Amino acid sequence: MESIYQTDIGQVRAHNEDNGAVVEDQIGQTLALVADGMGGHQAGDLASLIAKELMVDKWSENRSELFSPKEAEVWLLNIVEKINEQIYQHSLTNKECEGMGTTLVAAILTKDFVTFSNVGDSRVYLFQENTLKQITEDHSLVQELVRSGQITREEAATHPRKNVVLQALGTEATVKVDVESLEWGDDAIILLCSDGLTDKLSDEVLASMIQNEKSLPLISNDMIKKANELGGEDNITLALVSNRSKGVDHE
Repeated sequence: MESIYQTDIGQVRAHNEDNGAVVEDQIGQTLALVADGMGGHQAGDLASLIAKELMVDKWSENRSELFSPKEAEVWLLNIVEKINEQIYQHSLTNKECEGMGTTLVAAILTKDFVTFSNVGDSRVYLFQENTLKQITEDHSLVQELVRSGQITREEAATHPRKNVVLQALGTEATVKVDVESLEWGDDAIILLCSDGLTDKLSDEVLASMIQNEKSLPLISNDMIKKANELGGEDNITLALVSNRSKGVDHE
């Protein structure tokens, strides 16, 4: 597999509250994650950092276990619940961090399948057979309005409260985590990203950038550059993982 992780402060924010990583374990399985912190500088920074460090540290302990989809789902569910507990407890014992939280999307990727989890409005997309599909569902106010038929998906893109998140890690003692697995084919690509990217680039634009068949670093750079050109009001963070074999030149 090939991969790239990149984060950018954007054009407006004084601090980057996003975090993330792409790491491979000892036996070739890949973990990718993106976390978008909230609660102001320090609190948001710390919440997303806790999420990243706990998940990456736990992943680094895996030296021999080859996951099945079900085992990967259990692994993600357990670690996300631990992250929620740690952030929540930190907010209770540190007044300056009251209200801290973070979104989190994460994926375990093997040659045969992808298992992904979601809390919040960061997203996971699958690009396969020249089609880009969002495979997570936003935990947001506008998504609920779309689901209930009160607004259309097009209206959601410009809704004044489109950044209101209904669920995040660390804001409550318990959290409901969406976890799912799917198969992916050769040359398929997984995109994980914060809303700093998707608030600026539509699914159609994202798909066209991936379809250019550039290398993953060039695709990532182009996405961040375009989001910044369109205002860059938020931090912009993304991870791309391709199922193609390493060493193939696609520039």
